[in-house]
Amino acid sequence: MISQIFILSSKGDHLIYKDYLHFIHVRQGGLYWVASTKTNPSPFTIIEFLNRLAALTKDYCGSLSEKSVRMNFALIYELLDEMVDFGYIQTTSTDILKNFIQTEAVSSKPFSLFDLSNVGLFGAETQQSKVAPSVAASRPIMSSRGEQSGKNEIFVDVIERLSVVIGSKGVLMKSDIQGEIRIKCFLPTSSGELMRIGLNEELSIGKSQQKGYSSAVRVDECRFHQAVKLDEFDTFRILKVCPSQGEQTVMQYQLCDELPCAPPFQLFPSVQKDYVNRVLIFLKLRCDLPPKSTALNVSITVPVPKGSVSMSQELSSPDQTAELQPKNKALLWEIPRFPGGAQLSALFKVDVPGLSSASLLEVGPVSMSFELAKQTCSGLQIRFLRLAPTQTGLSQRWVRYVTHSDSYTIRI
Repeated sequence: MISQIFILSSKGDHLIYKDYLHFIHVRQGGLYWVASTKTNPSPFTIIEFLNRLAALTKDYCGSLSEKSVRMNFALIYELLDEMVDFGYIQTTSTDILKNFIQTEAVSSKPFSLFDLSNVGLFGAETQQSKVAPSVAASRPIMSSRGEQSGKNEIFVDVIERLSVVIGSKGVLMKSDIQGEIRIKCFLPTSSGELMRIGLNEELSIGKSQQKGYSSAVRVDECRFHQAVKLDEFDTFRILKVCPSQGEQTVMQYQLCDELPCAPPFQLFPSVQKDYVNRVLIFLKLRCDLPPKSTALNVSITVPVPKGSVSMSQELSSPDQTAELQPKNKALLWEIPRFPGGAQLSALFKVDVPGLSSASLLEVGPVSMSFELAKQTCSGLQIRFLRLAPTQTGLSQRWVRYVTHSDSYTIRI
């Protein structure tokens, strides 16, 4: 039986669309929770399930909003996998689900132009608090006199948070990039200088603004601080602002469901039962960054069967560490530096009394945290950074890039 008929353009746009499905929805937290069926089941059952799904999402994520759903999509996918099996509702019981849900919720603190506490640069506190400090910085832009100063400085930081879900076959299932351009100004308060920040000339905003067949840098949406002048932005992609002392976020942007570059990491796992009470977990991790790039403070967390009591490991290099965390029912593998193009491996032998074949299903999904210095996943770059009028004293300008993992989940 045909359920839907489409006539699509070459770009995938709907030209003709005929639907023979039944749609049932509820509205909770400003979101529409929708289910579709081919048959005609009891609508009250579906409505009750959707309401229960919304309630569970709020319980696990802390709030119901578009942002909290985007930030916790890996957790919600895991909830759906446990609640529904091939379209058949299995359970909506919190007591049952808490034994199977391994993904931790990400706080949905509002992403405000004036609140800079939820994203940090180079080790400052972030929503992914497991990211440890680094001292990476990108290219310095010297003043015209070539003089250096330790105090009379200005920094422009491009900071991105990456959320990714990769399927068990290595296919990218979901991605989200949230970024901001932040100014840290240590110039004299009386300077009154106008700063001009040039972004990628080919930057497009929204899918409809993709320019021809070039490799344009695109974001879905962006917001600007009220002090930013945008008279040159539409034509030349230039932001103009008079920076004040301290920190100021001048632009925020987001790119959903598209990753312009390859995911930074690919995992090749193998899980099998060894002896009666031992499970072997072999992980081969490849860093797909450019050869001159390096990922820092890489942390891999793998849920293990409950009841795991001890673990031995074989790591491919001496600077790696690993430990079993019985209270968290997980093993932690840490790599301080991971060069682009490199491949590392680890074999974990986990002792689990009373191990059964069903216990192997408790292994995974894998979650990662890391920091990518000198790199943005969206491709957004600062072309130039100019001050006018030219300052008579000593000044130094810096542009820095960093990407933090917000939620990086790999199913196995």
